[in-house]
Amino acid sequence: MADRTVADLIVDRLESWGVRRVFGYSGDGINAFMGALRRGRDRVEFVQARHEENAAFMAVGHAKYSGEVGVVTSTQGPGAVHLLNGLYDAKLDHVPVVAIIGQQSTSVLGSSYMQEIDLPALVKDVAAFSQLVSSAEQLPMVLDRAFRAALTERAPAVVIVPHDVQKEPPADLPQQHGIVVTAPAWAAPRVLPGDDELSAATEVLDVGSRVAMLVGQGARHARDEVLAVARALDAGIVTSLLGKPWVDEELPFVAGTMGHLGTTASAFVLGTCDTLLIVGSNDPWTEFYPPPGQARAVQIDIDGRAVGNRYPVQVSLVGDAAATLAALRERLAPHDNDRWRTDVENAVRDWHILARTRAMTAAEPVNPERVMYELNPRLPQDAQVAVDVGSCVYWYARHLRLPAGVPAHLSGTLASMGCSIPYGIAAKLLHPHRPLVALTGDGAMQMTGVAELITVSRMWRRWSDPRFVVCVLHNADLAEVSWEQREMEGEPVFPDSQELPRFPYAAYAELLGLRGIRIEQPERLGDAWDQALSADRPAVIEVLTDPAVPLLAPFPAGAAALEQMRAGIAAEGEAGHRARRLLDIYAGHEGDDPAE
Repeated sequence: MADRTVADLIVDRLESWGVRRVFGYSGDGINAFMGALRRGRDRVEFVQARHEENAAFMAVGHAKYSGEVGVVTSTQGPGAVHLLNGLYDAKLDHVPVVAIIGQQSTSVLGSSYMQEIDLPALVKDVAAFSQLVSSAEQLPMVLDRAFRAALTERAPAVVIVPHDVQKEPPADLPQQHGIVVTAPAWAAPRVLPGDDELSAATEVLDVGSRVAMLVGQGARHARDEVLAVARALDAGIVTSLLGKPWVDEELPFVAGTMGHLGTTASAFVLGTCDTLLIVGSNDPWTEFYPPPGQARAVQIDIDGRAVGNRYPVQVSLVGDAAATLAALRERLAPHDNDRWRTDVENAVRDWHILARTRAMTAAEPVNPERVMYELNPRLPQDAQVAVDVGSCVYWYARHLRLPAGVPAHLSGTLASMGCSIPYGIAAKLLHPHRPLVALTGDGAMQMTGVAELITVSRMWRRWSDPRFVVCVLHNADLAEVSWEQREMEGEPVFPDSQELPRFPYAAYAELLGLRGIRIEQPERLGDAWDQALSADRPAVIEVLTDPAVPLLAPFPAGAAALEQMRAGIAAEGEAGHRARRLLDIYAGHEGDDPAE
């Protein structure tokens, strides 16, 4: 048996922290660590991605679906640079990730050696904690601090281990000056506001006659408490994009996602409420909040830095969402606001009618909204969902009502394309017995998805449930940005920047030994979902969708943007005819407008 090294100690420490797998891509800067992972592969699995950025996304996905620390590794130089996008995804969405990055040997640092870059400087902004390990004695302490920082700050932490240090023998750690002995231990605190703050919040909420709750991902473990408070206050509930999975959208007083990609019901609730309770949300769409001065507000967040960050609040409650809501519920007087609750439920009902009308609107060849609409009744109760960034997020946010217990994750704040397939792989490795549905556009597929389907083709036979369904909205256009060019700039679409090359996603899936289904007729969508969700292997549903379907914000914000959008489309000439026609339909210019 080979002599033990610091690299073996890293594997031991990872196991002590409960790490089951490490995502990454090999390189000479971590060859010693790769050897240790080989020796310890029965304890800690190594998962090879096709690119370090995708490995980092997998680690973020692992953290999001499990609540545990995701771990990623790469070599120095280009490998480390490639990690940054995924690490920023972790930072901005507040999830714990530890990156173990190799470095050239300490004897050559500072010599402008091959692949030598200043790694501490590279990760300074993204990491809650970062440290270069200079000795065997230092490694356990640094790794323990990285895990504690990641868990406490809900952020990425980085451990840089030069190649020669990885190969050193583990050090005994005597009790002496200059040696710090640590343990792989951490526990989440119970954080609860004081009685004075709870009393002040109760006073604000008790006098509200039109109460809205904005629920974010901070309510992940507070589903029951959110509903109990909402029922006590007769409140309407809206969610942030990241909060969507943690509230049951089948309930008649849940108005769906807020923001530019949100529902008309959410716009009504936030636009007419007189009291706002924000729970675990830091959503940046401030133009969709109640106008400042319209509503008195209370905000609950575990991170005091987030309180009052998006809206002027009267009372800040720094604490765990579930415990704080439970403490509030005990103090709240019962509300009897039947008129407000009726108004909210009517707005939700109107939105459901409008959503179906839009999904069934004819397009060339397929309306992308209908893709999600047809998935709704077919999504398995034990599914996991991964969503990419682009126009597909709009259709997910508006149409897909997730069954209780079905997690859905995406790059919410960094909004990085290319996350869905890496996220889905991480979710599937966590729960190989559950079906996975990944929703993506062709832009994101061409960034990372096509490559990571190779990873899926390599892994799927070991999954107890082989269903890994990738739905690609193939419109040959970067549609979200195309509509942003029209709406925000009044510019016509710039084909050189927006048009994407055609790629046969379904045929490519078949080439990899997966199931490929290509759809050009909307009537076939239901059958396509049925086939994919009953297949004996992963499947790719390639739907040819219409890029002219507008990404119209919920009214009244959507109405304010119409003039500029029409100006951009007018400059496109005949090429913009279909977009102009569909925009008029969606805005209600060819019939009654349920959004108004």
